Amino acid sequence: MEEEKAKKSSRTVEAAAEEEKERPVRVYADGIYDLFHFGHARSLEQAKKLFPNTYLVVGCCNDEMTHRYKGKTVMTDQERYESLRHCRWVDEVIPDAPWVITQEFLDKHRIDYVAHDSLPYADASGAGKDVYEFEKRLRVNMGLKRFREKVKKQQEIVGEKIQVVAKTARVHRNEWVENADRLVAGFLEMFEERCHKMGTAIRERIQEKLTKQQLIGLMYDRYDGDSDEYYYDDDSGEEYSD
Repeated sequence: MEEEKAKKSSRTVEAAAEEEKERPVRVYADGIYDLFHFGHARSLEQAKKLFPNTYLVVGCCNDEMTHRYKGKTVMTDQERYESLRHCRWVDEVIPDAPWVITQEFLDKHRIDYVAHDSLPYADASGAGKDVYEFEKRLRVNMGLKRFREKVKKQQEIVGEKIQVVAKTARVHRNEWVENADRLVAGFLEMFEERCHKMGTAIRERIQEKLTKQQLIGLMYDRYDGDSDEYYYDDDSGEEYSD
């Protein structure tokens, strides 16, 4: 029972991970979009085409916030919302969007990237700070995080290669030791065989010498007491008489 639950939980996690991997990239863009025109549409088109599979979320600030921090508008907030909904590049419109993006807002709407121009846009503090300052810091932090992950991955790859090289070296060392043992054993066997042959040859030579000496002794015994004296040349094998 517990094993079935574990398998089911594992399948659920894998399915969720696969779904998260295949889901569209959620890109967020925001603005006032008063008197919506082709310039607005072109900027949203660029945001939509950032990735092959992009889900473009567009935030639009309401009248109260816009009039307080930027100025009067020609269109009402509801009209501006509706103009955005009719843009072909927009997948979702968020009314009453915040003037300054926060981490809570990004998490709530599962935003992966924020699209905006490179020029700073004053926030609500009156100090001239950029409304996208948090997002820019976040982007830098994410870049550093990706860099650290890349370095860690490279370290793991290098570590795996080192392990493979070390393992291969151990295998080669073992092969060398085995070959060395085999060569030494073969040499000893050959040495013992040759020693045996040499010992046999020495014994045969000694036996041959002893046999000759015995023959000479017999010949001396045979001719001892005769008038003629003989002697035997061991080297030539010839007999002589005095």
